[in-house]
Amino acid sequence: MTTIAVTDEVKEKLLKIASELQIKLGRRVALDEALRYLLSEREKKPQLLREACKPAPGVEEALDELYRERRLDEERLERKLSSGRKRAH
Repeated sequence: MTTIAVTDEVKEKLLKIASELQIKLGRRVALDEALRYLLSEREKKPQLLREACKPAPGVEEALDELYRERRLDEERLERKLSSGRKRAH
């Protein structure tokens, strides 16, 4: 399974579509099924599909920051572990 990032606005719209499908079908509907519904309806409402599939603003910057912070965490852990080894000797 893949994770996608969407804006809060798109998430709200997708949740609304999922809830409308739940009412129509009389059962729980996952967001995956709501997206499939949008894909099947794309000829009727192509703007909804485009909006649901566009990347959230700032995703690349957020991912870069996440990787930077992860590297810093790993460096801190390595320093902590290596200083602990020095004390043990």
